[in-house]
Order: sequence, then C-alpha cells, then structure tokens
Amino acid sequence: MKSFSGFSKGDGAQKTTIPSEFFVNLLPLIDDLHELKATLYAIWFIEQQENKIKYIRFQHYLEDDNFLLGMGNIRPTAVENLKHGLERAVERGSLLAVRSDNQSLEETVYFINTPRGRAAQKALLDGAWNVDDSPMPALSRQTVRPNIFKLYEANIGPLTPIVSETLIEAEETYPIIWIEQAIRIAVENNVRRWRYVEAILQSWKERGRDEKDRRDTQEDAKRFLDGEFGQYFKTG
Repeated sequence: MKSFSGFSKGDGAQKTTIPSEFFVNLLPLIDDLHELKATLYAIWFIEQQENKIKYIRFQHYLEDDNFLLGMGNIRPTAVENLKHGLERAVERGSLLAVRSDNQSLEETVYFINTPRGRAAQKALLDGAWNVDDSPMPALSRQTVRPNIFKLYEANIGPLTPIVSETLIEAEETYPIIWIEQAIRIAVENNVRRWRYVEAILQSWKERGRDEKDRRDTQEDAKRFLDGEFGQYFKTG
C-alpha cells in the first residue's frame, strides 16, 4: 500500500468546496468505488475553473495519468473503469452528460447536477452556447497550484522568516490564483518586489475582481506602472 504523508495547510493548493448534500444524501447511495472517484474528480476539476460555464470532458480524465493510475493497473482497464464509473454517476443523477450522435466519447461534456449545471446543460442542448466557442478549462494537473514559497523564490527572490510569514498571511487573505496572476504581472514588468505584488492584490480586493470587471493582464500592467502603483516600480 502506498502511504500518504498528510495534508499541508500552506501547500498553496486551491481549496475545493464539496456541498454538504454530497455527504448526507449522495455518499450513502454510492456503492461503487469507480463512480465515487469519477464524481469527486469532476467536483474538484470543475471547482478549479474560472469560466462562467464550468464543465469537464471525458478527455480531461484521460489526460490525467495520476488519476488513471487509481482507476486500474493498466491503462485499458483504467479507461474501462472510468467509463463504468461515469455511466453510474450519470445514471444516479450526480453528473449530467451531453454528447451528440456525431461526437466521440472523449468529447462528452459533464456537469455537476446543480442549478448552474442544469442550466448549462439545457443551454448547450438548446444551442445557446457551444463548448468549442468557450474557453477551454485548464487540463487537470495544470490546475494544481504551486507552493506559494516556490512561486515566490522562482519569481521574486530568496525566502526569509519575515517573508515566509507574509506569504502565509497573503495565502489566507487572497485566492492563490490572484497571487499567481499578480506575481506574473510583476515579472512581466520586471518589478520583482513583494510590495508591488501586494499592492495589486489589495487593489483587486478593494475594487472587486469578478467575471464582469476583470481587466486583462496587459491593461492591469500598464495601469500599475503608469498610475497609482508607479512608486513601487521606482522605490522598491
């Protein structure tokens, strides 16, 4: 048996929210391990996305080798177990599936059976949106966030005890994806200073940063350099 070293509070990973109904109403019904794994993976994968319409394709499962290792000792067996698990999840109603007659199994789109998932499924079936026209969700393992300390060392500079405490506080205050994007802006502008990154994060927190008012990275970068954050570029 392979052992697990335990969870780390400060691992930089984005947290996944699982509805209480899963444990109260759904988990007692699931009597198949492959169904359980396929369902939990879908919840995790969809939770990582920033897209307004969130979904997972069969292909996304296939592209995660680590996940497939837990579905069977050889790939053909793992794929068959995955198909079985997804079929049971759809039959049970925890997942919703959409696939047209001319599409392959790999192109099947799955939604979590929530009000948002049901609305997305209906919109897709009605032709109100097209999966190929929407942003592609990041592929499974790419959505695992890097350790915030590694992220800092790779892009800003060496760690000190004070910096480590600051990073832990930032991780508890801001979504990790915000921190990643703010550091990316700093790197693109060659302003490798935490004060600059922190100023960006504080601005997003104060002004809001949802799907409607998000600026793209280049627009943010110009504003941060030419406007209110210019002092950080000049003084460090």
